[in-house]
Amino acid sequence: MTPQPTDTGTAADAGFRVDDAFHVFDTTLRDGAQREGINLTVADKLTIARYLDEFGVAFIEGGWPGANPRDTEFFARAQQEITFRHAQLVAFGATRRAGGKAAEDPQVRALLESGAPVITLVAKAHDRHVELALRTTLEENLEMVRDTVSYLCAQGRRVFVDCEHFFDGYRANPEYAKSVVRTAAEAGADVVVLCDTNGGMLPAQVQAVVATVLADTGARLGIHAQDDTGCAVANSLAAVDAGATHVQCTANGYGERVGNANLFPVVAALELKYGMKVLPSGALAEMTRISHAIAEVVNLAPSTHQPYVGVSAFAHKAGLHASAIKVDPDLYQHIDPEMVGNTMRMLVSDMAGRASIELKGKELGVDLGGDRELIGRVVERVKERELQGYTYEAADASFELLLRAEAEGRARRYFRTESWRTISENRPDGTHANEATVKLWVKGERIVATAEGNGPVNALDRAMRVGLERFYPQLAKLELVDYKVRILEGRHGTESTTRVLITTGDGTGEWATVGVANNVIAASWQALEDAYTYGLLRAGVEPAE
Repeated sequence: MTPQPTDTGTAADAGFRVDDAFHVFDTTLRDGAQREGINLTVADKLTIARYLDEFGVAFIEGGWPGANPRDTEFFARAQQEITFRHAQLVAFGATRRAGGKAAEDPQVRALLESGAPVITLVAKAHDRHVELALRTTLEENLEMVRDTVSYLCAQGRRVFVDCEHFFDGYRANPEYAKSVVRTAAEAGADVVVLCDTNGGMLPAQVQAVVATVLADTGARLGIHAQDDTGCAVANSLAAVDAGATHVQCTANGYGERVGNANLFPVVAALELKYGMKVLPSGALAEMTRISHAIAEVVNLAPSTHQPYVGVSAFAHKAGLHASAIKVDPDLYQHIDPEMVGNTMRMLVSDMAGRASIELKGKELGVDLGGDRELIGRVVERVKERELQGYTYEAADASFELLLRAEAEGRARRYFRTESWRTISENRPDGTHANEATVKLWVKGERIVATAEGNGPVNALDRAMRVGLERFYPQLAKLELVDYKVRILEGRHGTESTTRVLITTGDGTGEWATVGVANNVIAASWQALEDAYTYGLLRAGVEPAE
């Protein structure tokens, strides 16, 4: 199910517009959609536009109307279906064709017909691109920029100009690259954007070029950075340092090849490091939610290690870190994670010390009360289990069950396993069948349950439900969300030890459990047992024994 934006704005924020002196310009729906693996429907684009408007960016570039039916439909529907509270919608297109007139160009007309109040034009700023790609003269290219910008301004549109391949063009012919900037600004463009289209620039180079172009042209400048050197965010901030007052970004850094400057670390840096007000009040605290929601819409897993918004951005594993964080979280964190809607997490592994375990217990709601003996037992138990192949940094539910067992002196037990078995059958007609039988004891009663499934693990899961739901109807809400198998290092082939991680959900949350054994089915059974046990604990059910 596609998530929908939540209107969290206050009356004070309704219609909020950041001072026009600085722009955060988002191009997720145009440039970001060019990432390999992303294929947005019109409905997807409308949903993302709502999220971006909720976040409070100043401009949302919706696509290229007239270039394809999908983008044309998006602009038509956006005008009818979205009331933008914070952003202005932007249409993207190119300057008129060589030898023609802007007033007669069908592509320019499509930009006007989109109804967007702002138009971004892409223009050639590299002399070789003008001569080889456009197949026209340098003088005609300048006239194409001048004619198109002045015509659109005369039609009441605000115009930005993206100078494509600007930095490469500047290196090859700096005077011509600057002449494109001057021409666009003199024709009425509000902002001229210097584009690192190939993504090959470094921060010091960007800063030097932007400062020089600003001094030599007097135009208002923006920056559009691709991430091919891994420097798109740094290059964007370097441009701001040099005087750029317009930054173009995409949500989660989506874009062509390796992507664009990532909207979220750029905005966080501007707000938290530069002290600039670029978002509505309270919007920054929604950043993690917005980032993950957009990732769901484009059907890509959120990057766990993304700055500020990744689930690992404020995760701490080393025992030394935990000891310091117990005294003051700021000792190992550059900001309070709640400022960007994230949370601090303690990871439990064989690197964990006493402080890690105690902090993790508090995070999970298990107060260890400073019991050094108990905490020591848990530390040793974790190290012993991880030596066998278990991992708890990705399986909080299994760790919580272990922690509670040590703290309470006994394991939480809602059922006891007598045995289980699976049968996989390859039938003569080429089809496959999987059947599982489980034998369980529940509240003194022996249960034998059989079920078929799509694979042996699914069959085991269904058989457990058949056997347990009569006693625990809460299990009907449980759903296996994710299943991962890893062959542990140091072993070979079918004789290897196997680790299984299972993620389970109940409609209101998700949890992960782990199992380790010398075959995948046995490891899966362990993880399933923990998943069901934790689900019942989470539902507030009292143990059967």
